[in-house]
Amino acid sequence: MFQPRPKEQKYAWVPHVAHPEKNRYGTSIETVPEGHALRGQSLNINGDAAVFDNPNRYKQHGFYFNADRCISCHACEAACSEKNDLPPHLAFRSVGYLEGGTYPAYTRINISMACNHCDDPVCLKGCPTRAYTKFAEYGAVLQDPDICFGCGYCTWVCPYNAPQLDTKAGHVSKCNMCVDRLEVGLKPACASACLAGALDFGIVETTPEDRHQLEARIPGFPTPDISHPNIRFQQVNSLPRELRRTDSMPLRYERDEQGEGGEYVAKVADDGRPMRWNLKGLSTRENPLVIFTLVTQAVVGAFITLFVGPQFGVAVPTPATHPVAWPLMLFALLGIQTLALVLSTMHLGRPHRFYRAFNNLKFSPVSREVAGVAVFYNLLGVYAVSAGLPQLTGWLPAAFVDGLVVLSGWAATVAGLVALYFMHRIYRIPARPYWNHWQVLTSFYGSMLTLGCLLVAVFTAVVAWQTGQPYAATVSALSVPVAIGLVIDMVGLWRHAHDLGRGPGEAQAGHFLQLTDFGKTYRARNVMLAAALAAVVAIGYLGPEGGAGVLAWSVLALVVTIAALAGRAIFYAVVVPTTMPGAFFWKNAGFQQHARETGLAEMPQVGVLADSH
Repeated sequence: MFQPRPKEQKYAWVPHVAHPEKNRYGTSIETVPEGHALRGQSLNINGDAAVFDNPNRYKQHGFYFNADRCISCHACEAACSEKNDLPPHLAFRSVGYLEGGTYPAYTRINISMACNHCDDPVCLKGCPTRAYTKFAEYGAVLQDPDICFGCGYCTWVCPYNAPQLDTKAGHVSKCNMCVDRLEVGLKPACASACLAGALDFGIVETTPEDRHQLEARIPGFPTPDISHPNIRFQQVNSLPRELRRTDSMPLRYERDEQGEGGEYVAKVADDGRPMRWNLKGLSTRENPLVIFTLVTQAVVGAFITLFVGPQFGVAVPTPATHPVAWPLMLFALLGIQTLALVLSTMHLGRPHRFYRAFNNLKFSPVSREVAGVAVFYNLLGVYAVSAGLPQLTGWLPAAFVDGLVVLSGWAATVAGLVALYFMHRIYRIPARPYWNHWQVLTSFYGSMLTLGCLLVAVFTAVVAWQTGQPYAATVSALSVPVAIGLVIDMVGLWRHAHDLGRGPGEAQAGHFLQLTDFGKTYRARNVMLAAALAAVVAIGYLGPEGGAGVLAWSVLALVVTIAALAGRAIFYAVVVPTTMPGAFFWKNAGFQQHARETGLAEMPQVGVLADSH
């Protein structure tokens, strides 16, 4: 257990003060009532089973930050890093700042931020491995790095940069509220170390000494509506109407003169950057997810086309008409999906612990997506074996095999559609407004129709061409769902771009990036989609046969695939999260990229790691 220093100063102790019954969100500050079974349990800190008699042990605690006092000395960062023995590339607490005004009336506001131990922790709900727990003791949200397998989803959903993904160690870790210090009555190390008295700590909704404000917002701080954070602010000094970040995020904060309280609203910071291709920038840590999502959507679409198509009179290959080519196609889909699943685990810091993704089906969309894809994959395998390999099922009653084929086929169809719905839910994140739009759903289902039907169309054309059979009628029928998929995708993209301009500042900033840093690639993708739609209508109407038809459909499939890859890469590359502001060097994506390009990242003390595991 943590041992206080001899003659510990008064400022280091958490004060015992009266508090209201509930906080501003309507949640009881008393985390568990008197006599509850949770009371008296040990936190087993450092293996110590002792339970201290802190009278405020079961009350929600939180941080207080006085922006008027912060001098950006980073003592809180240093104390936190020393207390938790952190490497240079991690910081559970960090200090960023915003700047505004012009010389000589130049103003800077500093913000010190760590985990806010929220009432509604979105990290806990999002984590597929259940590595997070909201404890009754002090209301602390704690995370176990040993359970985490390094997917990083908590870093997506948290609005405050609290969870830190360590790509070197392969897991996430974060602020633990210094519960070992709290057990003996001491404030967290960061609050105790603050030189200017800007950072404090105590029972939430109580006012520390020399304070008179308990605001839930401050310029640069994302809306508290997402997770109900347990942090309160004071900021009374005059600030200019506009504040800008010094990191590479194209965001500024403008005071809403019409709104109640004159709060600062995030808006895009148009710095006049030119339109570029930026093909290098399309490559991100999420590359495995680009491939995984597109392949899964294509496989689901292709299977549904093969299974449902004949029931609607579409003459796609069947076991009866193509006893060799049909199972070949089916097992090819199974093999492609297998490779995609393997590739998706490469996105994890600890790929060998992929099985933990099923641990949080109740809350996590990641767990639900993994479960949905796993069910579809296994049903696809059952269908492929039972329908495509009669030599393996010949010893079973024919009626049983026929029933298994029908049952597994329909079940796989439903499972595939449900899996894609769960896949889309992963990206409906309030902390990432660029993603939080119904366009994600139209994109995923549009890709399913377009890529899946194109895959079957090309396969059908090649098989028919090689056997000297006509195929124009079949692929012309398939051109209808291909066109529908393209239209669905294009309508979603149009509405997405329209709504981004009216959305939160981070949504506007994401759209600004796709029009500038990736502007040429973005427009080229849109042109390819429009050209593909015109081409599929023309080819479907003309119905070319033979080698010419195969070539036409193959080129069309190639164009659509390139457009899909570019679009999905942009989707991951331009998203601007509701992150806390960084500094010129620290917590600055622009500096991190510069460090990797120039070799500075090879120096551990710079604090920049590789962008992938």
